[in-house]
Amino acid sequence: MNPVYAQGLLDVDFGLFFWVLITFLLFLFLLSKFAWKPILNALGEREKVIKESLEAAEKAKSEAEQISRDNEKALKEAESISQKIRKEALKEAETLRADRIEKAKVESEKFLNQARSSIEQEKKQALIELREEVSRLAIGAAARILDEELDEKRNRKIVDRYIKELN
Repeated sequence: MNPVYAQGLLDVDFGLFFWVLITFLLFLFLLSKFAWKPILNALGEREKVIKESLEAAEKAKSEAEQISRDNEKALKEAESISQKIRKEALKEAETLRADRIEKAKVESEKFLNQARSSIEQEKKQALIELREEVSRLAIGAAARILDEELDEKRNRKIVDRYIKELN
């Protein structure tokens, strides 16, 4: 067996330990000299970008919530205005209907009054014509009676006959 492999895992080789330590320290020196600052700067930039992104996301969330509240408020206002307009339209329609009913009543009353007036005028005209006809008939009957003799029975017969002739 090879004496190197015969050693146990917990045995320490100081030569190997020394070179590993030198290599590790050299690696740390080179890392700190050339890579540590750029890595830290990159991590700092990355942290800054993440922080800004989180802040922007929080701001966007806050703005979205505000917009949502504003939209709800505007919706409520629009509903309120809509209800108000609807109520006004119903009120206006009712007023318009009442006005039309009132105008119809006034017009029908006016029409009835005109019809009554016309009927009354026609009635008066008919009475005037009837009086004229009666007086014409009376004058005609009187003229016949005077032409004939003055006997009452005979006068009646003459008037009746005259009236029949007129029909």
